[in-house]
Amino acid sequence: MNQYDTPRADALAWADGSDAPEKPNLNIGYLPLTDSASLIVAATQGFAQPYGLTLNLRRQASWSGVRDRLRSGELDAVQGLYGLIYGMHLGLGAPATPMAVLMGLNQNGQSINLSNGMRDLGVTDGKALARHVHQSGAKLCLAQTFPTGTHAMWLNYWLAAHGIHPQRDVNTQVVPPSMMVEHLRARRIDGFCAGEPWGACAIEEGMGITVATSQSIWPDHPEKVLGTTRAFVERYPNTARALVMAVLDASRFIDESEANRESTAQLIASSEFVSAKPSTLTPRMLGEYDDGAGRIWQDGHPLRFHGAGTVNVPYLSDGIWFMTQFRRWGLLDSDPDYLGIAGEVQQLELYRQAAGALGIEVPASPMRSSILGDGTLWDGSDPVGYAHGFALHALAGTPSAPSTIAE
Repeated sequence: MNQYDTPRADALAWADGSDAPEKPNLNIGYLPLTDSASLIVAATQGFAQPYGLTLNLRRQASWSGVRDRLRSGELDAVQGLYGLIYGMHLGLGAPATPMAVLMGLNQNGQSINLSNGMRDLGVTDGKALARHVHQSGAKLCLAQTFPTGTHAMWLNYWLAAHGIHPQRDVNTQVVPPSMMVEHLRARRIDGFCAGEPWGACAIEEGMGITVATSQSIWPDHPEKVLGTTRAFVERYPNTARALVMAVLDASRFIDESEANRESTAQLIASSEFVSAKPSTLTPRMLGEYDDGAGRIWQDGHPLRFHGAGTVNVPYLSDGIWFMTQFRRWGLLDSDPDYLGIAGEVQQLELYRQAAGALGIEVPASPMRSSILGDGTLWDGSDPVGYAHGFALHALAGTPSAPSTIAE
């Protein structure tokens, strides 16, 4: 426990007087995905008003639209892919824009899916896919949702872990998540990596099977974030803090009970938000998986929105990991100042203020340690060595001096 772990008696007073939000009406961008739940709940179920905010949800069709509207100021904050926010900050694919990660929105809950045509060839797991890829003359086409996004990184990592080079052995293309099933149906792609409910929808509609979950790649991995520009945080610090508090409250509510998760699933499944059948969306939100190829299980690392606050901390190590993968796959020509950049983007002090006011425990260290599904340890202590330590990669240039982490 630390100074931020005791609830402030005047937490709601931050919506009044000198601590009042400088901008009370916010446009919040999101995509129709299960892990947009905490933003939808915060905006529609009364979690924002106590903090002096009105959240106007703006559904987006693609992650590129999220990026462009956030940069232009049309959107104040967004449900963002971790890698999208860092890609914007680093100027990958568009002019660099200083960015801010206010908090994590969720962990886990994405999936890699293959077409029924691949299943009919006996390709139902990574090993079978590797055999098929290396024995077949034609390259498969696999889709992800954004060049620097989490789904691109999960797909790359999973393929490489099975000896498949994601840039040489297969072709990849970018497809908005809600269009993945249609692309499978039209046989434009052989598989995809995306957030739910679209993997479950592929199975429900008889279009594909799930061959891996993102949590099998990295248990309790970082996924979507509440992102904005650094200019927004600097201009509206009270608003940014109030927004984090509202979304933290909503996240805590969702994870409080299975009943709350089920009611949230019913809410977000509506045509107004995700537009999916509740019967398709709900099971995977509860951690109940059917891969469409005969395997049914209760996942030990299901989609989480709060986890007593562990989901929401903007750990420095989480941001650094995505930069190591940018470097690994040639999106960065040289090693950046991993720790320094993460310190700029991750809004740890603002998060500590908001979480502490709500009595949510904040870990003492801004780093966390994880063992990924391939057995590798990630703790953020040596990002240069980590980025350069993979057998399959697309590295350019030579390594720079390693960063060091001061605990």
